[in-house]
Amino acid sequence: MSAEITEDGPIVLFDGVCNLCQGVVQFIVPRDPDGIFRFASLQSDVGQQLLERCGLPTDELESIVLIEGEDCYVKSAAVVRIARRLGGVYALLSPFRFVPRPIRDWAYDFVADHRYQWFGKKDRCMMPTGDVQSRFLE
Repeated sequence: MSAEITEDGPIVLFDGVCNLCQGVVQFIVPRDPDGIFRFASLQSDVGQQLLERCGLPTDELESIVLIEGEDCYVKSAAVVRIARRLGGVYALLSPFRFVPRPIRDWAYDFVADHRYQWFGKKDRCMMPTGDVQSRFLE
């Protein structure tokens, strides 16, 4: 894995076939005009390498992952940190970091367990286009 993957800002790993997860990415992109966030699907080769580097299982695709330098955040911790980085009204989620993690992660897991049922699933990972494509790691 190249050094540039870890040094160019935060990386969001997401389930590339999950409609909800893709919606989260599509939510982040326009709210991140400076393009600090980069993205990779959990299923991609880069995603798998980054999961391994974080010491996370590569066969369980149940969580959003945020990588900031050497730090890796999963589930609700990733969501809260992403919201803080987006700033503005989204930073209002910051106080949720004071809610005990087991409670936050229970809510996260509940949604994750039902995401395909509620939001659907694609046959393959999303393919970014236009300006957004440069923000996706291959």
